[in-house]
Amino acid sequence: MKIHFIGIGGIGISGLAKFMLAQGHEVSGSDISKTLITEKLEELGMTLTIPHNASAITDQDLVVHSAIIRPDNIEVLAAKEKNIEVLARREALPMIVKDKKVYAVCGAHGKSTTTAILASILNGSAIIGAESKEFKDNVRHEEGDILLFEADESDGSFLNSNPYCAIVPNAEPEHMEYYDYNFDRFYDAYRSFINSATLRVFNAEDPFLSTLECEAIRLYPSKDIKSLEYVLIKDEPHTRFELLDMGMFEVWGFGEHIAIDAALAILAAIQTEDVEVVRKKLLNFKGIKKRFDIINKDEAILIDDYGHHPTEIKATLESVKAYADLMGIDKITAIWQPHKYSRTIDNLDAFIKCFEGTSELIILPVWAAGEKKRDINFEKDFERYSPLMADGVKRSNNDLDVIKDNKVLKSLDKGLIVGFGAGDITYQLRGTA
Repeated sequence: MKIHFIGIGGIGISGLAKFMLAQGHEVSGSDISKTLITEKLEELGMTLTIPHNASAITDQDLVVHSAIIRPDNIEVLAAKEKNIEVLARREALPMIVKDKKVYAVCGAHGKSTTTAILASILNGSAIIGAESKEFKDNVRHEEGDILLFEADESDGSFLNSNPYCAIVPNAEPEHMEYYDYNFDRFYDAYRSFINSATLRVFNAEDPFLSTLECEAIRLYPSKDIKSLEYVLIKDEPHTRFELLDMGMFEVWGFGEHIAIDAALAILAAIQTEDVEVVRKKLLNFKGIKKRFDIINKDEAILIDDYGHHPTEIKATLESVKAYADLMGIDKITAIWQPHKYSRTIDNLDAFIKCFEGTSELIILPVWAAGEKKRDINFEKDFERYSPLMADGVKRSNNDLDVIKDNKVLKSLDKGLIVGFGAGDITYQLRGTA
């Protein structure tokens, strides 16, 4: 088929595009601006149109668009005029994952990490919402019917992921705007996703998941995971833990949440793989890009993290503190780029609390992600941290300059610096903005 993806620069849509290209389809796409992702897609041989233009629609068999693309998008309108089928991502999923034995991972937090760990353990194709450092991509294509897939609840598309195995680290309410802030609708979606799978593996200490009565492999982290230990191996963070009666396991990363993600992947994998093979293959996992991603190790250690929800930020900061202690560092600077006005306002009290223990908090402008601006008084709401309000940060050799009104407010050159956000903060931290 000839398939055109609108919004192809997004990590989720780009993953589907790369997978379909590897499956032998002819793939094109478009987005509003060039990014590192679109550049890599062009290197793979895809024809991209930047920005959106009706001329991109020629004789394609199918047009697929991301959730944020509006019905009046010029390419959507052009496709409909030519009677080309137009599907949202969630509508296209059944065609993409059909005939696959799908291990679908879903949850508010940890789904990318869990999927990437599973991809390290099991052979098969993989589509992840982040780049695995093991195979330096968010997509891996292999022959066979196994697909390790990060399913997404943000637009309800996980309901179309055709799960053979449903793996759920947690079901904390998130993306509630899609569910009209209706908790019954939100939890019913999770219930449908889990019940549609043949094999179910989930964290049974999650408040909602603990109420499910279906047949499942249940992880009880407080009793099933023991002897938790954080160690540095060549200055890289690793977590060791004992799981049930299967002995010790070791996984890249710090934190109880990492042990939970790994334990769920292990419990799913041992249904078909020998536990000793699983233990060995777990060592292949090297982390994922933008998740506790250590991008500089000079006098100032710089970590890029995708955390954009208070639960994620709090968990990562606990890992950062443990890492700092082992590295003999006593100063932790957090740089936060709030993601979406709605998420920030809906979780404001939790955001205010989640930065406890940091030495310094720098707050960047909200990454709106298409939302209209809303008033938030960050200086007043976060006054307990005496936050430094800035326009952005910029790499200067191995230092990080904090910018306000095109002037350098200060340079960060010592201690441990961690950046949080799902916007363009990752490019600012890496010096590619």
